[in-house]
Amino acid sequence: MSRIQTRFAALKKEGRGALIPYLQACDPDYDTSLELLRAMPAAGADLIEIGVPFSDPSADGPTIQAAALRGLKAGATLGLVLGMVRAFRETDSETPIVLMGYLNPIDSYGPAEFCFDAAQAGVDGIIVVDMPTEEADLLDAHAREAGLDIITLVAPTTSNSRLFHVLRDASGFVYYVSITGITGTNSASAADLEKALPRIREATDLPVAVGFGISTPEQARTASRIGDAAVVASALIKTMASTLENGQATERTVPAVLKQLEGLAAAVRA
Repeated sequence: MSRIQTRFAALKKEGRGALIPYLQACDPDYDTSLELLRAMPAAGADLIEIGVPFSDPSADGPTIQAAALRGLKAGATLGLVLGMVRAFRETDSETPIVLMGYLNPIDSYGPAEFCFDAAQAGVDGIIVVDMPTEEADLLDAHAREAGLDIITLVAPTTSNSRLFHVLRDASGFVYYVSITGITGTNSASAADLEKALPRIREATDLPVAVGFGISTPEQARTASRIGDAAVVASALIKTMASTLENGQATERTVPAVLKQLEGLAAAVRA
């Protein structure tokens, strides 16, 4: 079993969903983001999603866009992000790591080489926001050979026929984009999720992670109860950004994010 499968199976036995915090690599600098990454499991992260900074993050709202720009300014490259994962794996061999990003950097890196290097670094899955199923052959064979899961995105607007089509060869887990819009804006209600999740579960046996717009402990608890996981991104980045001075980390940066993460984890585990 992969790390992703192992973690979700263990949480199912515990009778609870997962908390998946998001970290933008190299935001505001490499050392601070690596320190946060290493501390997240102890603060309650069950899986971790690492954003790969990109200049045109079309699915992301202003908060993650700003984080991506800070990461790029700090020198982030796809190779450096993989190096961060390798450094994380020196002390943590169990927490699943998922990279979230866009196709252009992967295409520039070389799809086959990227999949091999990512797996060797300790990445478990990849979310490529702007890669539709019809273009997944660019990565699919290479990812499978390397043992990487390509995490599939579905949305409230995904039709039933499309749902079965895109989830036919999905692996790892399904990422449910719970709102029609960009990250860090609105949030789906419990009623919305109760209506949407059964339709997704008819199309797949994979765990379903709910993301986009989840910011409070209550929302995280609801998403992880109705789904199988809650993804929290913009809320954590906003907290981190509020501690920066002239774009630089301060002594408050890491503790503030970890404290918020602990509160989210407590709600999910309650």
